[in-house]
Amino acid sequence: MTNERRVLVHPDKDALVSAVSSRFLTKMVDIIDDLGSANVCLTGGTVGTAVLAAIAASPARDTIAWSKVHFWWGDERWVDADSNERNEKGARSALLDHLDVPERNVHPFAASDSGLELDAAADAYAADLASSGDGTTPYPRFDITFLGVGPDGHIASLFPERSGIRETERTVIAVRDAPKPPPERLSLTRPVINASARIWMVLSGADKASALGLALAGASYTEVPAAGAKGRKRTVFFVDREAAAEVPESLISPEY
Repeated sequence: MTNERRVLVHPDKDALVSAVSSRFLTKMVDIIDDLGSANVCLTGGTVGTAVLAAIAASPARDTIAWSKVHFWWGDERWVDADSNERNEKGARSALLDHLDVPERNVHPFAASDSGLELDAAADAYAADLASSGDGTTPYPRFDITFLGVGPDGHIASLFPERSGIRETERTVIAVRDAPKPPPERLSLTRPVINASARIWMVLSGADKASALGLALAGASYTEVPAAGAKGRKRTVFFVDREAAAEVPESLISPEY
């Protein structure tokens, strides 16, 4: 069903991570079989990185033709390339370094020590997106976009009541004065995120319950950016029981 939104509740963080990683591997097989290739947009954060590590540890990992998968990022912190704060570094350590994936298939944002200024780095990533577009859109066909959700409801580096969440013309923005450190970042914009066929938001912990409840209750996306994330085919909230504390029972998938 187009634009379907589902909430899948798991008993705890470990069960959540295991379920998402298993589902991802199964879906990758289907996407590559159907379309011949896949574009995946990654996130950072504790839970997002744990999912990547679980994918790497799975016996099913080697059933995927990773040479046909391209990896992108929804956002990045403007820090040095070797900083542990970089989403790219976490993803490489947890997953990408363990896969037989060509380096040309990995599309990280520039780092602060790359020689580029922040705005130029945003333009460079926009150009990379456009070079992988189909001629009708300035970005690739995203099949799965992972998103974390902050306690304030932010997604990628699109924060509540900031200009970035309202941006509709650019595909990539430079973020300054972010309300959480580091203050400078790079981020995809909401139209690009919502161009993904599937958006998978992965949330764990009681501190996410309020943001999730507001997002599902129809809050404005400018106030709760997670409320504005909607995949073209499906939007799935993968959550643990603590994060689901304020989710109405009627919105929870019956399979869970």
